[in-house]
Amino acid sequence: MNDELTIEIETGPARLDKALAEACPEFSRSRLKALILAGEVTCNGSALTDPSAKVHLGQKITLTLPPLAEATPKAQDIPLDVVFEDEHLILINKPPGMVVHPAPGNPDGTLVNALIAHCGDSLLGIGGVARPGIVHRIDKDTSGLLVAAKSDKAHEGLSKLFETHDIERAYIAVVRGKPDRRKGRIEGNIARSRHNRQKMSVVRIGGRASATNYEVKRIYGDKNNPIASLVECRLETGRTHQIRVHMTHIGHPVVGDPTYGRGMRLKGGLKAPDILKNFPRQALHARVLGFIHPITGEKLRFSARLPNDMEALTKALEELD
Repeated sequence: MNDELTIEIETGPARLDKALAEACPEFSRSRLKALILAGEVTCNGSALTDPSAKVHLGQKITLTLPPLAEATPKAQDIPLDVVFEDEHLILINKPPGMVVHPAPGNPDGTLVNALIAHCGDSLLGIGGVARPGIVHRIDKDTSGLLVAAKSDKAHEGLSKLFETHDIERAYIAVVRGKPDRRKGRIEGNIARSRHNRQKMSVVRIGGRASATNYEVKRIYGDKNNPIASLVECRLETGRTHQIRVHMTHIGHPVVGDPTYGRGMRLKGGLKAPDILKNFPRQALHARVLGFIHPITGEKLRFSARLPNDMEALTKALEELD
């Protein structure tokens, strides 16, 4: 049975394919184009089959999504750091470098492959064949806590919690320099960058509302010209790359971020020390995850310590004081 997704155009006038790409960042442009050409994109019941067709602000577009044709992910015996598990859900402390679900370029070796091996075939089919049990993601090179459903009822309940933002999510990041304020709230709609489709950006028109609350926990280096800060970020929303985009937006990208951190300089013309330049991934860790159990109603809250590489990074930065 096909699923339907109705969206409201948030920019315009604009090309149909570009407007859909901004409104649906979870889909690749090639998939969206294929849906358009196949007549699966409609407005008021009429198919829109031209990717360059003009659409307008406020227009409601319906996408009909055929069942995923991807092969069923295979079980792979990959070690998991299980923080909590019952018959309904499982919570994992994901290591950096692990992709959450199979995708082009990463057909296996993912968290999904490991979960199928750990939980058995009962996990298959929950939430869709391509991403069994998955209700949220963290980037490949971000470490930390992630919850997955082991039943359809748990999947439905967790999905609603994420949809209504009734989830406590706190991340620890090492960022370049020091934000001007010790605490702050970063707001701004996030959409896919018009200049680089691999990046998201804060936009004035269109996009999806987002908000991140941050607090500086530690400053490294000269207090007058700090080289880095340890920052806790708490999400009010959960947009793609949200923390990475927001911290870059205020001029303090996450250390090691290959997408948003390049070309950024420290204030005062300071050069970043090798320890910052050579960190091999974005220094971002999903430290806290809290929510009401969707089946039992129990209040759950979990915390995961910094992984070894970020622990080593912070200790090395402390020695620069």
